[in-house]
Amino acid sequence: MKGYALDPENPRQRTKLWAPWRMAYIKGHSVTGPKLDKAKCILCQLLEMADGDDNLILERSEHAYVVMNRYPYTNGHVMVVPKRHTSEFPSLTPAESDDLMRLMRRSVKAIQSAIRAHGFNIGMNVGRVAGAGIDEHLHFHVVPRWNGDTNFMPVLADVNLVNDHLIDSYRLLRKALGETADS
Repeated sequence: MKGYALDPENPRQRTKLWAPWRMAYIKGHSVTGPKLDKAKCILCQLLEMADGDDNLILERSEHAYVVMNRYPYTNGHVMVVPKRHTSEFPSLTPAESDDLMRLMRRSVKAIQSAIRAHGFNIGMNVGRVAGAGIDEHLHFHVVPRWNGDTNFMPVLADVNLVNDHLIDSYRLLRKALGETADS
């Protein structure tokens, strides 16, 4: 993209105006991510790793986990994922469904506490035709929203602004989840 707000080869494609490398340079860390086998399920591979800056897993429960979206729509965008590999929404067990809802509730509370989101888009794209980027493993998106966060950039320029470094957001939300009580 080299400095363009829009991709000159695909002007209808939404792009991100995001330069976290600037803060990484100042603080001396990067956001490279783990080496994953593209032939295998990314979400299952993350689950096998130890929690930390590489896999961005915020919390694990018996049947599900919460992970930062490495390519977020906005700051604080997380995914809540069943541990069991499935692409079939009706196949979720009651225990898995309960665990997913509990983690979504905890994630919303933590995001509200940590970065003061005013609202949320919460949903799941089931299947490639529905927009799923990772269609072989179900996952819910929890996307924080703020009053006034839709301005001319996403509306006119098809550009999303991500205002914090991914690792900084990960550490902030991990701490907030640790402080969030179930109720």
